Amino acid sequence: MMADSWDDAEGYYRTIIGERLDDRYVVQAFLGQGVFSSVVRARDTQNHDAPVAIKMIRQNEVMRKAGAKELRILECLREADPDDRMHVVRLAGSFVHRGHLCLCFELMSMNLREVVRKYGRDTGLSLQAVRVYATHLLLALDLLRRCRVLHGDIKPDNCFVSELRNSVKLGDLGSACDVSEAEITPYLVSRFYRAPEIALGLPYDYAIDMWSLGVTLFELYSGRIMFPGRSNNHMLRLIMEARGQFPSRMLRRGQFWQQHFEDNGGSTMDFICRDATGISGSETERRIAFTKPTLDIKTRVLQATPSGSGSGSGSGSGSGSEDVQQALRFANLLERCLELSPEKRITPIAALRHPFFAQP
Repeated sequence: MMADSWDDAEGYYRTIIGERLDDRYVVQAFLGQGVFSSVVRARDTQNHDAPVAIKMIRQNEVMRKAGAKELRILECLREADPDDRMHVVRLAGSFVHRGHLCLCFELMSMNLREVVRKYGRDTGLSLQAVRVYATHLLLALDLLRRCRVLHGDIKPDNCFVSELRNSVKLGDLGSACDVSEAEITPYLVSRFYRAPEIALGLPYDYAIDMWSLGVTLFELYSGRIMFPGRSNNHMLRLIMEARGQFPSRMLRRGQFWQQHFEDNGGSTMDFICRDATGISGSETERRIAFTKPTLDIKTRVLQATPSGSGSGSGSGSGSGSEDVQQALRFANLLERCLELSPEKRITPIAALRHPFFAQP
């Protein structure tokens, strides 16, 4: 068989069920493919047939370089967390198969998008479950920060739960990079989870991951996407509806602010709202002066909180019940994660000390 015929036209490896990889892993199923790779499930014949997921990087120069970078980051994280306590999906090993770099991971059960769809569609998960998952994801972000790594694509799809759903790990580091390599681009991070500084073209750092985590946690609790923007312009509008206007001095530091704002010489700027209208999809522009949020985070969290949902710990419904008090603590945590100014955004370690995580 010619070497090329192991791959399809796009450079993905053609999965062969039953094939043995690295003289160790027996392929059992094709799990799916993304931009960078295809993923198969296999059993590890040298470890009691333990199930593993193997990411087979596409056969092309750009993808190979990206795969090698992901491997370096994963090895650094594994070294910094030898006891596997920090909730990052664990790299079990790596090898090359027919020219494809292969990354081998522990096999996880479902991702959080699937968990919400299955157990909390339109209503979300319990605050107790959100608290457990938030704790684990903050530990993962603290590990990344200690290794100077930005994840760059935190969303429910990239957070994977254990079989019993009592633990979650952060995975898919295909977009991750060293903080010193962060390049300004308006399209980093999946759009709904994209921090405003990315859309505005500001320099960015670890704070982009805290923003994405905050949006993810709201989605877990409410069952709804917090900022379902159709474009960066629409995203900025939805963000201001929740958080108010951006300070002019912050906007002026961005490379792309003039695409979205008009300087009127004041302490805040007018927003240029771009809407696609009609069958042609032609764009209309209108100026909006945002002052206060129209639907703030606290209101959104309380709307997602079952009124009077007694868990036995509260004394009835209303603002005094423990459920509502805990929901308010959660809302405050989200406000700290979703500060417009990245410098003011809470860090993972500070977040773990937030009252939301205090034992009741």
